[in-house]
Amino acid sequence: MKSLVSTGWKGPVKFRMPTAENLVPIRLDIQFEGQRYKDAFTWNPSDPDNEVVIFAKRTVKDLKLPYAFVTQIAQSIQSQLSDFRAYEGQDMYTGEKIIPIKLDLRVNHTLIKDQFLWDLNNFESDPEEFARTLCKDLGVEDPEVGPAVAFAIREQLYEIAIQSVASARESRLSKKGRRGSDHGSASKASGLSMDLMKLFSFKSSVVRKRKDLDVYEPVVDLLTSEEVDALEAREERHAR
Repeated sequence: MKSLVSTGWKGPVKFRMPTAENLVPIRLDIQFEGQRYKDAFTWNPSDPDNEVVIFAKRTVKDLKLPYAFVTQIAQSIQSQLSDFRAYEGQDMYTGEKIIPIKLDLRVNHTLIKDQFLWDLNNFESDPEEFARTLCKDLGVEDPEVGPAVAFAIREQLYEIAIQSVASARESRLSKKGRRGSDHGSASKASGLSMDLMKLFSFKSSVVRKRKDLDVYEPVVDLLTSEEVDALEAREERHAR
């Protein structure tokens, strides 16, 4: 697996996705007029807002959904973009962080589970390239698995980036002598990163070290049609 070489950021940087491309993970799950539309994709937050409505109209047309879905889709995307943009301009503390990324996905008939380490300081990392390499190494043939893996990675990196904003804010407060008694989830994430650095030398920037943790061995299963039907029925019941 390709090594992710750290770019060596030490202090706070302005909020963005800690990857080469600053793309926002967007997840849609919309039910309206007895129909359901689910999708997951990335969006460039620098794109003009009118592109959102254009995308929504094209999606509704291509999938032959009721026209009312246009508003639902556009509003959901805009809401998620607004959440991302609310963090822009704020400091994001990365420090020297090696974080765990976990995969537990089912895409069509393919079930994939994996766990590996990711260098949060590597602003040249490419989840899509990593996913393509992973699927090739594991012999995964379904072309939809790679994008799903990349999206799952980006979702987790996004959550860590948000926590890093809180970590940077906390760091500023502590320097002013106003350290709080309860540091919340950001401190927990930071502590987890420090523990990982003790176990895995961050200087090596290795994604997976199987000799240290056998649990990091990836698992890929091909499900039968009956197994897929059962899982989808269970997911549908949970969605209700």
